[in-house]
Amino acid sequence: MIPRLRVWLAAAATVVAGTAGALTAPAAQAAAGCRVDYTVSSQWGGGFGASVKITNLGDAINGWRLTWSFGAGQQISQIWNATHTQSGAAVTATNVSYNGSLGTGASTEFGFNASWNGSNPVPTSFALNGTTCTGDTGPGPSPSPSPSATPTPGTTPTPGTGSLPCDIYAAGGTPCIAAHSTTRALLRSYNGNLYQVRRSSDNTTRNIGVLAAGGTANAAAQDSFCAGTSCVITIIYDQSGRGNNLGYQGPGGVGGAVNPASATSESLTVGGSKAYSLFIPGRSSYWRDGHLTGVPTGSQPEGMYMVTSGTHVNSGCCFDYGNSETTRRADGAGAMDAIYFGTSCWFGGCQGSGPWVQADLEYGLYPGGSSSWNTNQRAFTSKFVTATLKNNGTSRFAIKGSNAQSGALYTLYDGALPRGYSPMKKQGAIILGSGGDCCIDNTNQSIGTFYEGAMVSGYPSDATENAVQANIVAAGYR
Repeated sequence: MIPRLRVWLAAAATVVAGTAGALTAPAAQAAAGCRVDYTVSSQWGGGFGASVKITNLGDAINGWRLTWSFGAGQQISQIWNATHTQSGAAVTATNVSYNGSLGTGASTEFGFNASWNGSNPVPTSFALNGTTCTGDTGPGPSPSPSPSATPTPGTTPTPGTGSLPCDIYAAGGTPCIAAHSTTRALLRSYNGNLYQVRRSSDNTTRNIGVLAAGGTANAAAQDSFCAGTSCVITIIYDQSGRGNNLGYQGPGGVGGAVNPASATSESLTVGGSKAYSLFIPGRSSYWRDGHLTGVPTGSQPEGMYMVTSGTHVNSGCCFDYGNSETTRRADGAGAMDAIYFGTSCWFGGCQGSGPWVQADLEYGLYPGGSSSWNTNQRAFTSKFVTATLKNNGTSRFAIKGSNAQSGALYTLYDGALPRGYSPMKKQGAIILGSGGDCCIDNTNQSIGTFYEGAMVSGYPSDATENAVQANIVAAGYR
């Protein structure tokens, strides 16, 4: 059972009796009242996600501030639909530009990811704009992992100005649990490292970050570090706060039989700033076991996207990004849930020569809901390509693609899972650049290019995915 707390307070303006016996009212005072619903929506080792719904039971307010204290040292690492400060146990969450006005009976909701250690009790009280919300509580038993709720189809996210892909996903109720890029930040607040390079001259490493919070990669730092020698990319850092960093599957990395990719094979510009891609020429792959750090498992719903290239592809198996096996072996139908991009025609009967966006669900690359060729498929040959996949884990999945420089997403398939894949049996690792059964003792045969991508908890709405595509186009890949 998901832990839940509901608290409330309602106070009316006072009416007093006058000396002549008539009832008179003093100067009007705003009636105060609120209800707070606090729900732990998912939990994993050392971390959890929660949603907080505020319902205003009093007079209309323009601007809100919700305060509470954690009881066991929990620390917020990421928040959406609000801003926050935290000092020790005390937390203050404040509205953002688009959700500060609450009429009587109106509600708003925000969410966050946080860390915990030992126990994760729900807060016992909240205060809205300084007024304590008190009432009956029903925290229930200890938290247990639970998939995120599926957003209502068509719901339009309302992220703030300057929102990047993971801000947009969070505003739509499907927060990022992994976010990777060599070109730019994927959250407007992110000011950390994007990736790590290692140079051959002395085997030292350097982290490459962003020029500013929410900005593009500091390519000049890489150019300076790698001048006069060669460099490879050893780690792609996770921007979500979950620690789902991708390491190369080879000696010195996460172990395996392949090599890290060159850090300088392809340069480009994003928004006019120089950046480098993760350019995989074969025999390279990156992996992370994330089943304890928020990556959906079993039949939990998830979505994902990546920006790749239609000019650097082949039919080798398999240029993937997404959910994969923790064993790095082919463990059966439904053990994977990853975007595939390339020219492989797994079941035959393909029309044209690709490259295509397909779903690698293990034991097959699916162009649609069966092994038969999906006639709604189309090739994406542009320099920059957006590819998306979402899977509710039990009955439905959808594949989309587009030119990452212009236009809207094109729905390639949206329907039932293939026979034998319901429910899904996701294991919760993350793969980038190869199939799931690579590369402990075998090599990767696929080639491809990766610029950015993210995985989310929950089933993203079409509106959310469209907003992410619009942001990618606005980023200005050239």
